[in-house]
Amino acid sequence: MKWRFVASVLASQMLTSSPVWAALIPGSMDVHWDSGREPCVPANVSMPLQVHRYDAHTFMLRENLCATWEAPFMYLLIGSKQALLIDTGDIADPKIMPLESTIISLLPGEAASKMPLIVVHSHGHLDHRAGDPQFERVPGIQLVMSNLDQVRKFFGFADWPNGRAQLDLGERILDVLPAPGHHPAQVVYYDRNTGLVFSGDFLLPGRLLVDDLQAYEQSARRVADFLRDRPVSYVLGGHIEKSRAGTLFPWQSTFHPDEHALPLTKADVLALPAALRGFNGFYSQSGVFVIENPIRNLIAAACGALVMFVALGILLYRVVSRRRRRQRHTASAV
Repeated sequence: MKWRFVASVLASQMLTSSPVWAALIPGSMDVHWDSGREPCVPANVSMPLQVHRYDAHTFMLRENLCATWEAPFMYLLIGSKQALLIDTGDIADPKIMPLESTIISLLPGEAASKMPLIVVHSHGHLDHRAGDPQFERVPGIQLVMSNLDQVRKFFGFADWPNGRAQLDLGERILDVLPAPGHHPAQVVYYDRNTGLVFSGDFLLPGRLLVDDLQAYEQSARRVADFLRDRPVSYVLGGHIEKSRAGTLFPWQSTFHPDEHALPLTKADVLALPAALRGFNGFYSQSGVFVIENPIRNLIAAACGALVMFVALGILLYRVVSRRRRRQRHTASAV
């Protein structure tokens, strides 16, 4: 009896002190994303939107590089009661980018009885919300705007950017983590069923663009702390900007030969805080991370151009002054 009691106490402590995770629903990342072309003719894009089925209830979508060089990813998650679309991409015109009709076709149900859909965002930059108008005033669809006030209100964040929210799709719960730094209203989603992390532009195989370094560092620590003891299958960002060798494609490139895989790992999430702490404020590479502050770089470039312009002006002034002195000296000698 004594040993049974001790075993019961130990089991109870293990259950209350350590998280117990159900087996994750597996999925497939066996997909080759269209690598685009150079040059591109957008009007001739035969498949503007590529769809990959990760599992029966999870879909990954990407806009074609020849439709938009941003080529953003979007994610459709289906629960038993409602579905969730993360981001709406870079193109508003449904004739060019049939996002809404594609999403509706993937939802369970027939015609008017389609499953309800919530449309949210990873953050509010235009290349992740330009398709919003396609979902406005559509029956059965709730569109959550990407500004901070609406994000806080919808998810119920009382002390942004602290804490986290939960979204229940029916037998599928997502944890929603505030992650400002790239954008003031950036969030990261964690799907408990699959172990997928949807990181938007917070973490991706490409340029990490810093808007607020202090906020970014704090967000990276919070996200890392949250995921440290949780199972993670893949970290899925908003873009791919690197080759498989780790080289960045040129800015606004519409051709990505030998493109890097989309998924990053839990180890990448855990390494991000240190990389951000070592950021020099302008541009740095730390391991797999390429970190930039585009505003500071633009200001630095502008200042450099101004200094060069002033230097050229001074040089020109000196050359003209010397020529005039020589002319006066020659004239006086005559």
